[in-house]
Amino acid sequence: MTAFRIERTTPLTAEEAWRRLTDWPAHADQVPLTTISVSTPGPTRVGTVFVARSAVGAVGFDDPMEVVLWEPPAGDAPGRCRLEKRGSAVLGWAEIHVRARDGGSSVTWEEDLRLRLLPGAFGPLTARAGRGVFGRAVDRLLRGGA
Repeated sequence: MTAFRIERTTPLTAEEAWRRLTDWPAHADQVPLTTISVSTPGPTRVGTVFVARSAVGAVGFDDPMEVVLWEPPAGDAPGRCRLEKRGSAVLGWAEIHVRARDGGSSVTWEEDLRLRLLPGAFGPLTARAGRGVFGRAVDRLLRGGA
């Protein structure tokens, strides 16, 4: 598995940061060559399933994910969401933590992933790429778009 962690602070309230980070279709606007479809009716909850499809033309792969933990922030209580990757190409999990703090909130995105066809020796490269791609996505989502 390849683990990486992204930490950010934002002037957004914890509730607003949470809303932006758990707007699954909005992630597609931030990750190149990716579309996202939510398979279950909203609102998001434990059991919500969505698929990130990364492709160039007809060549690509699906990254199906399921929400297995859903605890939105409330008052002083932090928020936590855990996604389990259920695909044949991408395995692992991701967790989003959002905590209120003076002047806004703090966000932690942790991910542990494995690309089935990629040897373990590529782990450091995969972690670096993950930090870059997801770090940019988190930054853009927290800013409200592009």
